[in-house]
Amino acid sequence: MKHRDYCTGGGIKDWNKLLQKTLILDDLRVGSLQARIKNKVSVSDKTEDVSDTRIPLTSGVELGTLNYIVTIELGGRKMTVIVDTGSDLTWVQCQPCKSCYNQKEPIFNPSQSSSFQTMFCNSTACQSLAFATGNSGTCGKNPPSCNYYVSYGDGSYTRGELAHDQLNLGKTPVKDFVFGCGRNNKGLFGGASGLMGLGRSSISLVSQTSAVFGGFFSYCLPSTQSGASGSLVLGGNASVYNTSSDISYTRMISNPQLSTFYFLNLTGVSIGGVTLKDSTFGKAGMLIDSGTVISRLPPTIYKAVKSEFMKQFSAFPPAPPFSILDTCFNLSAYQEVEVPTIKMQFEGNAEMNVDVTGVFYFVKTDASQVCLALASLSFDDEIGIIANYQQRNQRVIYDTMQSKLGFAQESCSFT
Repeated sequence: MKHRDYCTGGGIKDWNKLLQKTLILDDLRVGSLQARIKNKVSVSDKTEDVSDTRIPLTSGVELGTLNYIVTIELGGRKMTVIVDTGSDLTWVQCQPCKSCYNQKEPIFNPSQSSSFQTMFCNSTACQSLAFATGNSGTCGKNPPSCNYYVSYGDGSYTRGELAHDQLNLGKTPVKDFVFGCGRNNKGLFGGASGLMGLGRSSISLVSQTSAVFGGFFSYCLPSTQSGASGSLVLGGNASVYNTSSDISYTRMISNPQLSTFYFLNLTGVSIGGVTLKDSTFGKAGMLIDSGTVISRLPPTIYKAVKSEFMKQFSAFPPAPPFSILDTCFNLSAYQEVEVPTIKMQFEGNAEMNVDVTGVFYFVKTDASQVCLALASLSFDDEIGIIANYQQRNQRVIYDTMQSKLGFAQESCSFT
């Protein structure tokens, strides 16, 4: 690994403050996901493959977020939205806005779209909100529109009415796409116009477009380096991937009570070729989530990972912990270091090789505080999360029709 300045994007006044705030909010999001998991009920859906679309996907760092963004066209207007596999409702900020955060593009004005229509509170989509978001849709007055509310646990939320309009994903049109028209929104969404929900409920983009894309999507998440671009591919045509290894598949863990989330069975971890031993491997599902930044491991697994990593990296001086990250080093005196590899194994012999860009979190751009980009959960009964940092430079493939998830190496940071 050769050290480079971590943030090359302009417009971020205090990178360290952004990193600190990001990790605090990331921890709150994880707490919210754990709470949602404990309170969930059930449902599911799908259909058949017809088309494929490839959309450029980049880090949102220049918009002030460590999540990933894509550009879509809704009601004839282009908008940048955060990609989130851990939530279901796609939404954008709408005029007239009661309370909106600052976004890069002009706020969507429904009156300028001839195909925009609000949804009634007796509609099927409105009735599906309780399961998809944890909050029931409520009836507005004259007309009886469907009002929604979604909170994300870090204090972020969106509130508005459910609507439908024409969505264009690349060159593929999706008529009557149901989304949230947010009139009251708050949170760390950076300068994005809203969020794309890629979960598994009937209201998610994956389910709404299943007749077009067959419930199949994949992505390659690039690094935060300026100009690095990955892709979001909707549809199952593997010929558009730029993978450098074979795709290995694992089954999605079936859980009728948590069917909006994507779960995998983590069966092992190796550090620098050393296979770790822990009795909890293979016994609990791990959630894979593009909207969480730092992966969380069950306490006993994290302890084993930390111990082996420190053993192999013992030649380098320690640095103070940073927020949720407690395994940190001072690498400022080194031009080049050998980084131990991290591999995650899943049921069915599937394997994810964590890219070198997903091993360390550069707290300081001079490398005087560089932390292992993994954190421990507080309790053994909480659900582990494979977050976006560890998914970088991988083609991660979601096949909801066959309930399987695939991994292959793909360098998307330098294309």
